Amino acid sequence: MIHDLIIIGGSAAGITSGIYAARRGLKFKLIAKDLGGEVATSGEIGNWPGMPKTDGIELARLFKEHLASYGSEIGEGVYVKKITKADDGTFSLEIDSDQIKAKAVIISTGVHPRELNVPGEKDFRGRGVTYCTTCDGPLFGGKVVATIGGGNAAMESGLMMSDIASKVYVINKNVSFKGEQVLIENLAKRSNVEIIYEALTTEIVGDKFVNGIRYKDKNGNTIDLVVEGVFVHIGQIPNSSLAPDDVEKDAYGQIKVNARCETNVPGIFAAGDVTNVAYKQIVIACGQGCIAALSAVEYLNRLVTEK
Repeated sequence: MIHDLIIIGGSAAGITSGIYAARRGLKFKLIAKDLGGEVATSGEIGNWPGMPKTDGIELARLFKEHLASYGSEIGEGVYVKKITKADDGTFSLEIDSDQIKAKAVIISTGVHPRELNVPGEKDFRGRGVTYCTTCDGPLFGGKVVATIGGGNAAMESGLMMSDIASKVYVINKNVSFKGEQVLIENLAKRSNVEIIYEALTTEIVGDKFVNGIRYKDKNGNTIDLVVEGVFVHIGQIPNSSLAPDDVEKDAYGQIKVNARCETNVPGIFAAGDVTNVAYKQIVIACGQGCIAALSAVEYLNRLVTEK
């Protein structure tokens, strides 16, 4: 069986592509490791149009329900290893020990967390070190924790944990935050939050579980902090390794797309955070998912016309 379209990824871009593909009547399948993706791991969301306040878990639930309402074919828990182009112009996707084929592909695989790469980080992952505050924050009720990072994700983590933990250190290696002013102001108002600027984390320490972090301050002094949890939010890396070798990427590994979400390889489209789109926002990922699906429809229509 050859599908018209395979959509890889189950977060904002992928689900939006699926909704548009379903409404256009395409014979398509959406496959993903999990539905919700990065949307589900977001904390409080206040910039989704029409919803002044929601959170990642709720928004991801609504996304999934919308797609499911069309009775679309969804493969969850599926990991795509590789995409190759056949001589007949179709694409083969290697999944586990099987293959599926399609005339067009949308890659909307998002990103994964960047690691600190310091001693102790890997040792205590899942034992006090986490990259998802939304997922694991509630496990640290009443404890002293640290969030590491200098952008929106780190500030959102700090805000969420200020409602859960007894004390929150926010460790920022920069002299200031890079993100939305409203988050900066809200974080500064929290009485149980202490922001430490120009602090470079050098080690995560513990026994069976995390019991502290070590950092260097702006003067080069080594400082130890006693904490029971560490939330790492220092950026993300695009999940683009599954793309064919001839698909162009930028220096950061992001898939290059044009305004129509087309890659340099006809029939392969990309959308969302895995691309070189300027800003990583849920609303932008949804917009790209829409564009990619509509572009794929036009591509498929041209194939029929050419035949």
